[in-house]
Amino acid sequence: MEERKSILIIYTGGTIGMKIDSASGALVPFNFNQISSEVPELGKFGYRIDTISYNPLIDSSDVQPSFWQHLANTIEENYEKYNGFVILHGTDTMSFSASALSFMLDDLEKPVVFTGSQLPIGMLRTDGKENLISSVEIAAGTDENGHAMVPEVCIYFDSMLYRGNRTTKYNAEYFRAFRSPNYPVLAHVGIHIKYETGNIRYPSRWGRKLKVNSRLSSNVAVLKLFPGISEAVVDAVIGTAGVRALILETFGSGNAPTSGWFIDRIKQAVSKGILVVNITQCLEGKVDMGTYATGVALRDAGVVGGADMTFEATIAKLFFLLGQEADMLEIRRLMAINMRGEV
Repeated sequence: MEERKSILIIYTGGTIGMKIDSASGALVPFNFNQISSEVPELGKFGYRIDTISYNPLIDSSDVQPSFWQHLANTIEENYEKYNGFVILHGTDTMSFSASALSFMLDDLEKPVVFTGSQLPIGMLRTDGKENLISSVEIAAGTDENGHAMVPEVCIYFDSMLYRGNRTTKYNAEYFRAFRSPNYPVLAHVGIHIKYETGNIRYPSRWGRKLKVNSRLSSNVAVLKLFPGISEAVVDAVIGTAGVRALILETFGSGNAPTSGWFIDRIKQAVSKGILVVNITQCLEGKVDMGTYATGVALRDAGVVGGADMTFEATIAKLFFLLGQEADMLEIRRLMAINMRGEV
């Protein structure tokens, strides 16, 4: 007899967990211990579905690295008890949280599926029910050997399963809130769930123990370039006290002004031990600092190319590496390689 699958739903906050209070007419969180009454369809799976509801609930705009640490620890504490995990999270910073956990959960062999909704689950036209039901099914999915179909940190939204650290929130109004501009989807969900196994990262060998690396450092600054940016603005960002890494959001394939003062500021930052990472402002494409003279000038100044990483993944990777490593040369090396499918 096949062992009954078990799924842990972790409700952290967000639109998906809201319903209309009959007395006040206001949207209020519902009790996730009563999930079966709100989404009775889950009972048809036959899984054991348990829930944890954070208290207090977190508006995703208030997410901090300490929240990621708490979430990673929740998964670690429950890892041996469940086949998979579904994290209900607000959409605004979901890509940041999914990216962070992809680095923090090392040797992951079980699905960790983030999902949410654009409309509360208690509303008639909600997208929350389908997102939740499909996420649970994906979290329980196994192959003929009993291994997880998707042993990754993912985001499921509107019939698409994405690698979490490849996503960005794309739309605040329509149900398809997320895009993965530089990496194909991990699964399409329609009448059947079609797993794109060639796109999924699998362990080199199964049976390893999960390792949670929860040390993070947020000593990162961001400089988004724009035509007419002034020396004072650049100085203010680079001169921020305690900064160990700078994300430079450049034009096109990694280009920036070639003004002498600007390149000098970047060289000075690098000479002070600040790691400067170049990512593009474009949604699609990648940084190539060998194509144009403007990019070459940054490369020669000591800037590291971020390839096709999203902004969210770059932030999460830097927080992670700065928390793990004291050697900036090693951090520099790791930023340039693919650690969790983010590049």
